[in-house]
Amino acid sequence: MLSAAGPTHAGPVRIPMEHGFSPYTDNGGTTLAIAGDDYVIVAGDTRQSEGYSINTRYCPKVFKLDNNCVLATGGMAADGQNLVRRLKQSIEQYHHVHAKTMSPSALAQLLSVVLYGKRHFPYFVWNTLGGLDADGSGWVYSYDPVGNVEKRKWACAGSAGHLIMPFLDAKIGHHHQSQIDAKTEGKPGSVPFDTAMKYTKDAFTSATERDIYTGDLLEIFVIRKSGVTVEQIPLKRD
Repeated sequence: MLSAAGPTHAGPVRIPMEHGFSPYTDNGGTTLAIAGDDYVIVAGDTRQSEGYSINTRYCPKVFKLDNNCVLATGGMAADGQNLVRRLKQSIEQYHHVHAKTMSPSALAQLLSVVLYGKRHFPYFVWNTLGGLDADGSGWVYSYDPVGNVEKRKWACAGSAGHLIMPFLDAKIGHHHQSQIDAKTEGKPGSVPFDTAMKYTKDAFTSATERDIYTGDLLEIFVIRKSGVTVEQIPLKRD
């Protein structure tokens, strides 16, 4: 039926559907790193999720790059694994050309350059690199997906990062703390190794109670002058 105002519609107006595609997905999980005077702890859970589904209960997020450096990567698992393969190839090539291992500071710079080089189609990962300097002191380098890097003594990223980071700030950085036992908790920014291990285990155990994307198994990599050791601890599986 036509009217002076134009044609009329008896039914509801249908809005055109918009079809979108994203090449990225967040597979969840959490990573953590704590550096001390002579050690670095790098830890991550192994659950890989998508939405409310668990794809696999064992997808490592922490990787040994050499005897002096360990990388934790969280976000999109496929991008993280691709980045690790690329870094290992660069490390191997460096060793063949220069007949020596790459220092943590050089590897930290390499990782920043690699991430920045992909800034137009970035790796959808948040990386944390741990290593020992030439003097044996531990340091942690935290990154965003496009290569911005910060050198610090502790870092956390992933789906439970917002839960764990305030805990580390209080316990390691002694932020807003009035009474501190220096013997057991160390000076601000540095804690004894046993205390750091306790904080790591407590942080992940608590995070699994609040974050459905963190769980199954905790892998803890410890870097010392003698090399890298790995410890696995069960976490909640529900």
